[in-house]
Amino acid sequence: MNQTADLKTRNARPVVLETPNKTRWVALGAVAGPVLFTLAWFVLGFLSRGYTLWDTVIAPYSPISQPVSGLGLGSTGPFMNAGFVLSGLLLIVGVIGVFQTISANGRPVARRVCAGLLALSPVGLVIDGIYHLDAFLPHLMGFLLGVGTPVVSFLATGLFFRTMPRLRRFGNWLLVASPVTLVLLVIFFQIFDPMTPQVGVAGLLQRVLVLEVHAWFLAMGWMAFRSSRTAVRG
Repeated sequence: MNQTADLKTRNARPVVLETPNKTRWVALGAVAGPVLFTLAWFVLGFLSRGYTLWDTVIAPYSPISQPVSGLGLGSTGPFMNAGFVLSGLLLIVGVIGVFQTISANGRPVARRVCAGLLALSPVGLVIDGIYHLDAFLPHLMGFLLGVGTPVVSFLATGLFFRTMPRLRRFGNWLLVASPVTLVLLVIFFQIFDPMTPQVGVAGLLQRVLVLEVHAWFLAMGWMAFRSSRTAVRG
């Protein structure tokens, strides 16, 4: 009788599964990518002397009116474009790490779909690092992937996270992040004109949009890194 009671007691205790340390560190790519990209455009914004776009000289460079992509041209071009590509690659790796630390609760397809949707944003960064602002259409495609797809990916991931008690609150915040991203994106396109130098606040608004999007990726990466244990009751 005592042995049976002890066995039931042990079975009632939560079984703790350790998340592999390597996976947790991989998830930090979702932190490193946004931090690197932010440092790149922040520092280079002070160093840029301007750039030439379609035979038009835009100088001096203004982070208030000019887009981040303007730093991919001129003297700062090699550094900013490297920042685009490296940040995107780190963020892709980080997204993979985040979803490797999350139990799918019997929904592996949903987990893969959400990871794939979120990975579109860093793919956009890589594209923008390869195709500069003067290659407008592919660069625009990269930009839309970078800050446009989170409108959908945040919504899908938020709904997925809401199915897990541990992530429900974060999922609720992602459901808010989706329309906020959409509003910022729409306003940006209303006021942005790449050929109007030193006019308006499109550059500032774009930076707010990029920071908003990357902040959620950073939060996901940090959350996955800290969640080193998952308790499963058996």
